[in-house]
Amino acid sequence: MNRSFVQHLFIKQERKKPLLASARLKLLQGYGIEGNINSDRHSPRQVLVVAREDLNQLSIAPGELRENIVLNEIDSTAFKPGAKLVFSSGAKIRLTFYCEPCKRVAHLVDSLKSIEHKRGILGVVVKEGKIATGDRVVVYPSYFPALSEIPYERFLELVNKIPAGKVISYKQIIKSIGVDKSYYRVMPLYLKKAPSNYPIHRILDSQGHTISHIPNHREKLEAEEIKVILGQSPQGNSYSVSLKNYGWQNYNIC
Repeated sequence: MNRSFVQHLFIKQERKKPLLASARLKLLQGYGIEGNINSDRHSPRQVLVVAREDLNQLSIAPGELRENIVLNEIDSTAFKPGAKLVFSSGAKIRLTFYCEPCKRVAHLVDSLKSIEHKRGILGVVVKEGKIATGDRVVVYPSYFPALSEIPYERFLELVNKIPAGKVISYKQIIKSIGVDKSYYRVMPLYLKKAPSNYPIHRILDSQGHTISHIPNHREKLEAEEIKVILGQSPQGNSYSVSLKNYGWQNYNIC
């Protein structure tokens, strides 16, 4: 157990707008920060937490890494994915995985490699409450299983949870494993690589259509009593499933 305190808080209320410094924020269980553009109950990227010591080492000002919470006097050996943060109010955050360096912060450093594992750690809110600058924070290391840093492994973990008789779309997968939209083009490769015992037949494209990369896709869905609808496309017959009727709603990976 390690004790720290909240030094800075930031919120992003609009896209393409800078973060706003705030004296206090409200954390909503399973959702993120109230009023924050990135809050989503299905995302493992609800909150970004940064250690002030890392900012100092990189000579980066608070808020420049697009973080929400800056903690000071935190033990680097405790501040790892899988840790639980408990705030004075009782609010709690589960740290999921390191925020990857990207072009949005590339101008701050000589190389993105120098910021690896120092851009902060993403997290989800597991108990709601209000937090404020100056609040004490208790860090419980290794309290939860850390999510894999490898998106493909997070994909497999999610797929293995899809229950029989339910389906999930590419769009939902992208959101739930915490990657950007560029991963749409990677989905076919993931499907081809997945072990044969994983239920990839419960995956549909973002429009709810069956996928050519999945052998006997329609037949496997129908075997689970999922109604597959025959339609027409410029390429010929197409098959789809109602995401409203059969979509898996609890598709967060955490």
